[in-house]
Amino acid sequence: MLDATQAGVPMTVHQLRWNTLVIPVLAGIAIVVAVWWAGPGALGPVDAPSGTVTEATVTTAAPCTDANPRETVQFSFGGQARTGSLDACGHGQNDRVQITVPTLAGTGPVDVHLADVVAGHGALRGPVGLVLLTLSCFAGAAYAFLMARGRRKTETAIVTV
Repeated sequence: MLDATQAGVPMTVHQLRWNTLVIPVLAGIAIVVAVWWAGPGALGPVDAPSGTVTEATVTTAAPCTDANPRETVQFSFGGQARTGSLDACGHGQNDRVQITVPTLAGTGPVDVHLADVVAGHGALRGPVGLVLLTLSCFAGAAYAFLMARGRRKTETAIVTV
């Protein structure tokens, strides 16, 4: 029985050394540390709350099937009873909600927002972004490893019984 070297097929053995992957690993670590060190603003803008949080009562509910649902709320602001237009849906009449009233509310109806919601952002934005960045660095290191390792030759074994 002939093996691959006896059959005239050259066998190449790839020795992968640790120093081959030092640069990709250090680059990945440097990227993750730099983003972590830069703080929460590195993965998106950090919006500071601009207004006063207060409790409001929904007076007119809006169904979530509307294209641009707006609910009407009543709240107390600056010692006065005020009416506001809340950009939300799905609440029932007389439900109590926490809202953010803009600092420069003016007179008349006020556009308000739910206090615990900032459109397009969430509290997990930074940690999830950092985890995804770390995973992409691992993927890049795995790709560098596969490129440095090269192709693997497969050998077929012939078993005779």
